[in-house]
Amino acid sequence: MLAALDADVLLLTGFDYDHGLVAARSFAERLAVIGPDYPHAFALRPNRGMQTGLDLDGDGRTGGPGDAQGWGWFSGQSGMLILSRLPLDTAAVRDFSGFLWTALPGAIPPHNMTPEALALQRLPTTGHWEVPLILPDGSRLSLLAFHATAPVFDGPEDRNGRRNHDETAFWLALLEGRLTEPPPPGPFVLLGTPNLDPEDGEGRPDAIRALLANPMLQDPGPRAEHFAPDPGQKGDPALDTAVFARTGGLRVSVILPSAGLDVTGAGLLRPAREDPLAAELAAASRHFPVWVEIRLR
Repeated sequence: MLAALDADVLLLTGFDYDHGLVAARSFAERLAVIGPDYPHAFALRPNRGMQTGLDLDGDGRTGGPGDAQGWGWFSGQSGMLILSRLPLDTAAVRDFSGFLWTALPGAIPPHNMTPEALALQRLPTTGHWEVPLILPDGSRLSLLAFHATAPVFDGPEDRNGRRNHDETAFWLALLEGRLTEPPPPGPFVLLGTPNLDPEDGEGRPDAIRALLANPMLQDPGPRAEHFAPDPGQKGDPALDTAVFARTGGLRVSVILPSAGLDVTGAGLLRPAREDPLAAELAAASRHFPVWVEIRLR
């Protein structure tokens, strides 16, 4: 699947983190055997599984997956990984994963969170990163990467729905200069899994709609050549990046280059059902890989 993409840069979500990036480098070595060689790897400890010491999920106990900064059974579970053919300027990385939920202008945490929880609850479920790529001419292209919580699996307090909204709203606030941290220098590409469709499914779509429409970004609208009709949906099924049993197809992953970058192509790796690659994709994930091609000037 990844060999078929043959991308210069990959963002993988749901990849477990270890301190020495042993698993990441082993994975890259396995990939190199079948084709694409990624000598540069980057990952940081995710918020998933990072225990808070509080009973955040209200089950009367501490130390469970719902008591972590991001839902997870163990520290490092389901993190993010960047693999790249281009070198990474790791000294210039900005990690926003420790950003507190209450620090976001206009944040909407649920009203039933205790003062103790609000004082330490981080906004990112997995992480929010700014990672500069070093381009062949020595200039930089920043990757703004994140993987938000799904806006489901909660109760009437809508904790996950509210957090999901605010994880995307963070980027709007950063790009528009409404945080104490300065906006990222251009050019950049915002990519990852907002876990929210702008038209269909559950959740609060205002933030993702605003992000897709923001004039500092461009939405290439990656489309699949092969897709199943979805008459119950409002959105275009060709844009769906995942299919769920409960909701059907949804667009939950994005790649949004900054305005001014020259986008020469975009799409989804979603082969026809009879293609052998389709079975490989189905076994790997409910999500289809999203790709965007940029021509450097």
